[in-house]
Amino acid sequence: MSCRLCARLAAWREEVARTKRAAFRSCDYWGRPVPGFGDPEAWLLVVGLAPGAHGANRTGRMFTGDRSGDWLYGALHRAGLSSQANSSSRSDGLRLNGAYVTAAVRCAPPGNRPTSAERDHCRQFLEEELDLLTGVRVIAALGGFAYGQVLRILGDRDLPLPRPRPRFGHGLEVKVGPQLAVIASYHPSQQNTFTGRLTQSMFDGIWRRALELREA
Repeated sequence: MSCRLCARLAAWREEVARTKRAAFRSCDYWGRPVPGFGDPEAWLLVVGLAPGAHGANRTGRMFTGDRSGDWLYGALHRAGLSSQANSSSRSDGLRLNGAYVTAAVRCAPPGNRPTSAERDHCRQFLEEELDLLTGVRVIAALGGFAYGQVLRILGDRDLPLPRPRPRFGHGLEVKVGPQLAVIASYHPSQQNTFTGRLTQSMFDGIWRRALELREA
């Protein structure tokens, strides 16, 4: 991917890759849009916000190389959906079983805050993944930004959504017809995990429920 639709994001991802963080001074940063990753036969689609500046923007794989990724892949591993609990690089051997991980925005945004225009520019890539992942039964939206974009896309596809659309909340479930469900979770960012807003037991509960929804 070499998209440059968003000048601000393109400039930022490349600036971060040039200047680097001291701890990763010897690393070659990816510094480009980050593609989704996982099982092409996935029944579970995990949608985050955007690549971390020194996580996925460095490693080139979603939720890889930072503490948010440690939380996500650790939880997926405990749920039997990931081959290992840690994710440090694209070549670390991690494999997902029945899951695919992506984000609403593919380039690292300044301050982890994409604009609505940047969200809309990136929408086409998430739409393409939804088209290709025909076996998806559950979408886990990590954070309000991802949740809003997922429901926006599903609503524009004329899929049956409740009205009014439910407000984001941790553990919220939205049935989208007989074959699809959306479950919302707080994002495993340090802002949430360090403060205790999101605990490990809360996060593990999301994936247990996703497994239940798969069979519903």
